[in-house]
Amino acid sequence: MSDTASPSAPGTSAPSEVVVVTGISGSGKSVALHALEDAGFFCVDNLPPELLREFLRVERQRSDRRVAIAVDVRSAGSLPHLLPLLEELRGEGTIIRSVFLDAGTDALVRRYSETRRPHPLSREPSPSQDQHRGLIDAIELERELLSELREVSTVIDTSQLRPTQLRQWMRELVQAGGNRLTLVFESFAFKHGVPLDADYVFDVRVLPNPYYIRELRPHTGRDAVVANYLDAQPEVGEMLGQIEEFLTRWLPAFEADQRSYLTVAIGCTGGQHRSVYFVETLARRFAPLAFTLIRHRELDEKN
Repeated sequence: MSDTASPSAPGTSAPSEVVVVTGISGSGKSVALHALEDAGFFCVDNLPPELLREFLRVERQRSDRRVAIAVDVRSAGSLPHLLPLLEELRGEGTIIRSVFLDAGTDALVRRYSETRRPHPLSREPSPSQDQHRGLIDAIELERELLSELREVSTVIDTSQLRPTQLRQWMRELVQAGGNRLTLVFESFAFKHGVPLDADYVFDVRVLPNPYYIRELRPHTGRDAVVANYLDAQPEVGEMLGQIEEFLTRWLPAFEADQRSYLTVAIGCTGGQHRSVYFVETLARRFAPLAFTLIRHRELDEKN
C-alpha cells in the first residue's frame, strides 16, 4: 500500500480522530497527553513529523481508535514540514485537531525554576552568562519557531491553570462535535491577566458590580440572585445585545474560514460575578448556533 493512499481506499479506515498536541515547553503537554489517554486516545509523545503519515497508515490497518500525537520544538528541524503535511492529511479525509498549549513567560520561568529542568533549547551556560536571561531567550526563540503552528491551532493558556483544570479543558475540547464551529466562552479577572488563548476580549468592568452589594458578594454569576440583579440593569442588557450581535454577524465568516474553535473571553475585576454571568448567558444564546464550551478561569481554579 502506498503511503499516499486515501483513507477511503479498500481495506483501510482512517482514525476517527487525530489530535496533535504542541506548544511551548513547560506549558503542560504531558498533563494534556495523560488527559487524552484517560479519554481513550492512543498517545505518542514527540513523534517526528516525518513519521506521522507512516504511523497513521499503520493505525488504519490495525484499528479505528482515536490517536493523539505530541510534537514539540525538539523536532525543530522537521516543523516546517508539519503544517503542509497536516493540510494534506485533512484533504485526504483525516480529522485532525491541533491544540497549542501556551503560557506567559513569567509562569514558564517559575516552572523551570521549581523543577530545575533545562529548557530544550537552552545551551550550557558559561560562568559569565546570566542563566535567567538565557532561559528567557530560549523561551522567546521557541515562540518564534512555533508561531506559525500556533496560528492554526486551538490555543489553551495554561499560565494560571492547575493540572486538574487543564485535564478538564482538554477532555471538553476533544468532546466537541466534528466539523461544527466550537465557541468557547471564558470568564476571567483582569487583575490576573488577559488569557493568551482569547480570540476576542470584552471588558465588562464598566457595568454595575454585584461585589459591592453585601448580599450578593458571596455568590457568583451562576447564581440566580446575581443574574436577577444584572438582568435588571439596562446597560447590562445593552452590552449583552451588542456582543451577541457582533458574534452572530461574524460566525459565518469564521465557519467559512474553516475555523474549528473561537474563544471569546469576558473579563471583569475579580472574575466572579459580571464576567461569569455574561459567559453563562452568551453560551445559552449561542447553543443553537454552535457547539459551546464554558470556562470560568477564576472559578474553576477554586474547584
